[in-house]
Amino acid sequence: MANLNKVMLIGRLTREPEIKEFSNGGKVANVGFAVNNRKKNMQSGQWEDVPVWVDLKAFNRETGRKLADLIEKYLHKGSQAYVEGHLVLEEWTSKEGGEKRSKMVVYVDEIEFLGSRGDSEGGASEAAEPMPAKSSRGAKASKGGGEEKSSDGIEEVPF
Repeated sequence: MANLNKVMLIGRLTREPEIKEFSNGGKVANVGFAVNNRKKNMQSGQWEDVPVWVDLKAFNRETGRKLADLIEKYLHKGSQAYVEGHLVLEEWTSKEGGEKRSKMVVYVDEIEFLGSRGDSEGGASEAAEPMPAKSSRGAKASKGGGEEKSSDGIEEVPF
């Protein structure tokens, strides 16, 4: 049976990244992230944003990009980013009471900074640290008549 564990998000940092360094020289950035789901309020008929809070972890890799360093240097509370990653279930035993705990976390595989340097919300720009271009994600043309574009350029499907 095939498996797929991939997460793609566009959202904003909800707090300053927390950076931790390990004794072996490794580094991780713990990031609070929020994305909005859109749902239609059946009573008012208006679309509403419903926030989804996500914990991200970005590591410096031995070979490849140093994601924790990039986040530490360029992203701050309110910065907008596109994140690709995978889900990991972290499990531990609590210090108080010894209870088993767990939470789902997104481990970051790729990140692209959105916004501009002059963005009033502190967004970092790709110009500050060039990222490899992916497929034409940001330049998708609207096909069919059922999609609307929001003010931030993200396509919305009306259902």
